Amino acid sequence: MIRTTCPYCGVGCGLKITPDGKGGADVVGDPDHPANRGRICSKGAALGETLSLEDRLLHPEVDGRHVSWDSALDTVADGFREIVTRHGPDTVAFYVSGQLLTEDYYAANKLIKGFIGTANIDTNSRLCMASSVAGHKRAFGSDTVPGLYEDFELADLVVLVGSNLAWCHPVLFQRLEAAKRVRPAMRIVVVDPRRTETCDIADLHLGLRPGSDVALFNALLAELQRRGATAKRFVDKHTVGMDDALIAARASDVGQCDLPKADLETFFDWFARTEKTVTLYSQGVNQSSAGVDKVNALINCHLLTGRIGRPGMGPFSITGQPNAMGGREVGALSNTLAAHMDFALEDVGRVGRFWNTNRVPRKAGLKAVELFEAVRAGRVKAVWIMATNPVASLPNADAVRAALAACELSVVSEAIRASDTVDACRVRLPALAWAEKNGTVTNSERGISRQRPFLPPPGEARQDWWIIAEVARRLGHGEAFAWKGVADIFREHARLSAFENDGQRDFDIGAYADIDDSAYDSLKPFVWPAAKGSHPTTTRFFADGGFFHSDGRARFIATAAREPLHAPSTEWPIRLNTGRVRDQWHTMTRTAKSPRLAGHRPEPTIELNAIDAAQRGLQDGDIAEVISAWGRAALRVHLSRALRQGEAFAPMHWTAQLSRAGRINAAVNPAVDPISGQPELKHTPVEVRRVAVQWHGTILARRPIMLPAVTYWARIRGAGCHAYLLAGEQPLASARRALSAAMRTANPGPWVDGEDALGAVISDGRLEAVMRIGKAHDETARDRLAPFMAVAQLDSEQRCVLLHGGDAADRGGEICACLGVSNASVQAAIANGAMTLDAVGAVTKAGTSCGSCRPEIRALLRAARPRQAA
Repeated sequence: MIRTTCPYCGVGCGLKITPDGKGGADVVGDPDHPANRGRICSKGAALGETLSLEDRLLHPEVDGRHVSWDSALDTVADGFREIVTRHGPDTVAFYVSGQLLTEDYYAANKLIKGFIGTANIDTNSRLCMASSVAGHKRAFGSDTVPGLYEDFELADLVVLVGSNLAWCHPVLFQRLEAAKRVRPAMRIVVVDPRRTETCDIADLHLGLRPGSDVALFNALLAELQRRGATAKRFVDKHTVGMDDALIAARASDVGQCDLPKADLETFFDWFARTEKTVTLYSQGVNQSSAGVDKVNALINCHLLTGRIGRPGMGPFSITGQPNAMGGREVGALSNTLAAHMDFALEDVGRVGRFWNTNRVPRKAGLKAVELFEAVRAGRVKAVWIMATNPVASLPNADAVRAALAACELSVVSEAIRASDTVDACRVRLPALAWAEKNGTVTNSERGISRQRPFLPPPGEARQDWWIIAEVARRLGHGEAFAWKGVADIFREHARLSAFENDGQRDFDIGAYADIDDSAYDSLKPFVWPAAKGSHPTTTRFFADGGFFHSDGRARFIATAAREPLHAPSTEWPIRLNTGRVRDQWHTMTRTAKSPRLAGHRPEPTIELNAIDAAQRGLQDGDIAEVISAWGRAALRVHLSRALRQGEAFAPMHWTAQLSRAGRINAAVNPAVDPISGQPELKHTPVEVRRVAVQWHGTILARRPIMLPAVTYWARIRGAGCHAYLLAGEQPLASARRALSAAMRTANPGPWVDGEDALGAVISDGRLEAVMRIGKAHDETARDRLAPFMAVAQLDSEQRCVLLHGGDAADRGGEICACLGVSNASVQAAIANGAMTLDAVGAVTKAGTSCGSCRPEIRALLRAARPRQAA
């Protein structure tokens, strides 16, 4: 058994792994890890299904040819050297990832900032939490998360702002839900334009108008001061700027929020009266052209009331990626240096002295969106991308693909061969994946944990730090990168954190600067700071001041409420919000391998209010084109009561590998916050139009199919098969011919026609492929047909049922991905008298693992009670 850390969100759950000796592993939560205490979410529970070498990049490639490592590394080093010599260091860039381990992150930052001599390194965490970094630094003088996870459980009021905790951070949602069960008087407020699953445990939902967060928290600040909730001693002794912040707050119009007065009064009253208040915020705050102001507006409220750094209170940024915080610690953002330092002259000199280099740049580099704009314009001529997929994940994604196509030298280090970005890059370097990597990560509460390998390196794949060090050696900097393993890098990282620190910087793990390899291997999770020789009594910050501005005081920041950039118009009347769904992760290079994770939301959708849909002639299950000033996507329509009129939501996970038309980021607004550079991913003005498709289809096949050109398709993994959900504008008969030919090419065998537009390839009694195609959308076809793909040889009765359209039982899709429980099973349990969550769990096991399906089960229970009463 091996203890490691989950590779998904910023909660940083500990896992216990038992390899099976065949390339797989059993994965369970680690009860001894402080972040999750044995809990695990649906994605974590399915990690054992994602370990196959299918789609892995296993050998170096240059221009599509397999080459040796020496040849590939020489190509990268020679290319970078030549471009720097001809055009200067600022014509090269790295784009890295919160999927890297801290040691990998450190190596990349050291190479480009310390020895190539440019700050043009940015991370996909720019899309996740850059506004929090900037907001923290403006308020506190440092990028410091003040509190701990346990504060959510200790609080009497928890305000969740722009966070669908139930789906995006399920283990923290479980902890919060459990705390509320123990203390029902605890109040939970959700501030979110959508009525998400998190609202299921909320006492109050403030469904504010998108982009009006600053107006809401300015109104709260002014009201707190009016009601006498100011912590005068704390404010006078430890802060500056309150008067200016109050002037700006009073100038704001809370009417922008479009909220009922009674709900506002309730929120203001609860906040004013409740000492132990935590405000937890996430991407709904950060991913905005006013993200930094939103962060500071809510921090202002905690500074005014002195509710910071003590148990059960404070502002808390919850990060999206497993090691976004580690990237912040090593300076992987283009506007920071290592160990939470900046580009002040004293910091530049300090880092240069530590690394023994005079090449540390004196100014910040390009942030993510502007970095790829510079690539496209030719100002950046070489880019090295590590462990991320910007061709799919950045806004205006087609422009990123065009930029890479025009780039003189494009390099990618990646574990996955089949990704939009790998396809777009000239040099492809095979990196290790989660199960094979060794190092550390930092979670959202500043908790550092070990990630330990439990599978051997496949093919010629190598860990990222080794790849970086080998390029550094070829560039003539081998002595500075002469690490023998990850423990060497961690020790250096810890030493730098303590170097010339003397308590002037928040990040200090100097206590670990001299640990030996054995101690590193057995390192237990710890929360920083951990200064050498110190014995801190608390790991929270700022309860008694001690802020990191030069005068030791926090700053109130005057924030003016303003409209998002590119407001809706007659041409683009709908506000598009993008985000995650429950069981998928980022661009699905890992989660798409799991059949059970595909059951809940199997294809890309556009969620619409019923009125907006009716005005456009759209019904549930139709295909709609989402169009913006930047691009377009085709998605399946899903009518939702969670949205107000004029608003829409689409998941950001689907890529060209999984749904070429479903890439919503091709249409997303590339506007950014002027301070943080974080994109406006939650607000794109769009129009939505019905696509006049002539048919809808479902194909299940044992071997992948090369599809003919169709308007819309999505590919997902089924148990022992590939599933395709399709729709098209060409005539039904010609589509049937083209699709059946593609099926038989990939899955040869006799073709058998069934009833109701069904056809199948059955060879020696085994179902090789099956297709159901017709004019109407048949949402249940996949569930009806899938059981036959699991049968080794069909008997006569099974063959007959298959050819008559499949199993008549409607599973209704997956509701519990952890345990594979269908919607129909839960509904049957309710019909038979299971009228509580616990009763449903006892019968079906649904909701007894990660808990992220519990809101949907509650919705089924609520719907069933009126029927039973009737």
